[in-house]
Amino acid sequence: MTAPLRVGILVFPGSNCDRDCQYAVTQVMGTKADFIWHKESTLPQVDAVIIPGGFSYGDYLRTGAIARFSPVMAAVTRFAEAGGVVLGICNGFQILLEAGLLPGAMLRNRSLSFVCKDIHVRIESTDTPFTRRCKPGQVLTLPIAHGEGNYYADQATLTRLKAQNQVIARYCTEDGKVTLEANPNGSLDNIAGIVNDAGNILGLMPHPERCADALLGNEDGRLLLLSLLDSLSSRIPVSVQRAR
Repeated sequence: MTAPLRVGILVFPGSNCDRDCQYAVTQVMGTKADFIWHKESTLPQVDAVIIPGGFSYGDYLRTGAIARFSPVMAAVTRFAEAGGVVLGICNGFQILLEAGLLPGAMLRNRSLSFVCKDIHVRIESTDTPFTRRCKPGQVLTLPIAHGEGNYYADQATLTRLKAQNQVIARYCTEDGKVTLEANPNGSLDNIAGIVNDAGNILGLMPHPERCADALLGNEDGRLLLLSLLDSLSSRIPVSVQRAR
């Protein structure tokens, strides 16, 4: 008998989307959710880890800079290096960058102000555990809420990300055009989300968990969450998925 799927959700001082993620995991994905406190040095038996949005440690120094040193992040690193699936949303993306699990860095928004609104993203790759239910070039409407979502990487890193299809989502217009005006924060190459070279770690600035229920008036985030569910349920190795 197959054991029920379990998703671990990290909780830092200042996390504020952990409950949203729990609802999405249990009510949308229909799986078990375990909250994992930042001081834990090991992970329970989980099939995936979500690092939720918020303001971990009050964003002191810079976003994710202190959370990166929490004991739980060493456990997440071991989990990811063993092939475990990790999703970092907003502040979670920032933490993944600070921890070196994804390349690049986050800068202040181009406007130097906090941005909170619905935006459009174009799905650029569907051979990941997070985008299997999407179509290449599909446009999703997702909410953002951040002050430091301006993704930056040097030219060599950007070239490598593009060559290896690691850019998963780009900010775009409603009809899918990638333009300067559609970029809400100044992010390099309109990047809204990237995966690592193995494809098992995704950093995403928009919040799919906030738009995965019809009660919220938008279910586009459901596609990403159910893609993750499909991947965990099928137990297909990530390397095989990306090789297809």
